[in-house]
Amino acid sequence: MVSTHVSLATEGVLATVPIGAFTTEAGAEIPHVDIAYQRWGEFRGSNVLLIEHALTGDSDAATWWGDLVGPGKALDTDKWCVIATNVLGGCSGSTGPSSDFDGKPYGSRFPAVSIRDQVEAEKRFLDELRISEVHAAIGGSMGGARTLEWTLLYPEMLQAACSIAVSARASAWQIGIQTAQISAIERDPLWQGGDYYDGEYPAEGLAAARRIAHLTYRGEMEIDERFGTSAQAGENPLGPYRKLDQRFAVNSYLDYQGAKLTQRFDAGSYVTLTESLNRHDIGRGRGGLNKALA
Repeated sequence: MVSTHVSLATEGVLATVPIGAFTTEAGAEIPHVDIAYQRWGEFRGSNVLLIEHALTGDSDAATWWGDLVGPGKALDTDKWCVIATNVLGGCSGSTGPSSDFDGKPYGSRFPAVSIRDQVEAEKRFLDELRISEVHAAIGGSMGGARTLEWTLLYPEMLQAACSIAVSARASAWQIGIQTAQISAIERDPLWQGGDYYDGEYPAEGLAAARRIAHLTYRGEMEIDERFGTSAQAGENPLGPYRKLDQRFAVNSYLDYQGAKLTQRFDAGSYVTLTESLNRHDIGRGRGGLNKALA
């Protein structure tokens, strides 16, 4: 019988749960880890839906999945207790590069983490809340990778899983694209090796990384049908000299996406979480992909 005597945060309110010291898959130690979360719906013991966010997401699933999470919706909070954490390494309440360590942010001292590390930290979080059963884990992109790892690390805890828009491992192409994004940030002079928190923010590097990433979120044909070779309204990219403020429409779109991310996300977390996707491979240490997927 699953206990229903669990103390959860007020519905929709961000809260943190300390899980103590954490050792990563690669052997690095984080002395103290907090995991931030939000929940919606009443906990009834075996009715938990664990929502896993994508790379630049957070625990506020009722906002970024607003069409799905809520009373009477697909993830019906009248029936289910929806819980979403902010991932280890993130920047929305959970311990990550921007978190305080010995009086200043971790920065370059924050270790690399894997998808498995993210799931292990989340399992420790659930243990602290005394939640031993999850009806389903659900996530897309990096959240889908976390969902896959949940099915392999703790299959006895899950009744079901829904993994969306992710592969069973990172391909060489994905690793190359993701590393190019990391490189764009690291080449921003303001990056300072990851120790920029007391100075200026490496916004240009993060925006460039997001522009690269956004091209992989849309198909080539879709982008071409939407923008083609059109100029941005009021601008002329075909003038006698190339100018940064005279853009094709697609460049304006990508500039907008890049600038928007810099207003809400930490560059250090972007590097950390992108690297975790580089390390995604459910077959590692399990006899290969076919055995793991079986």
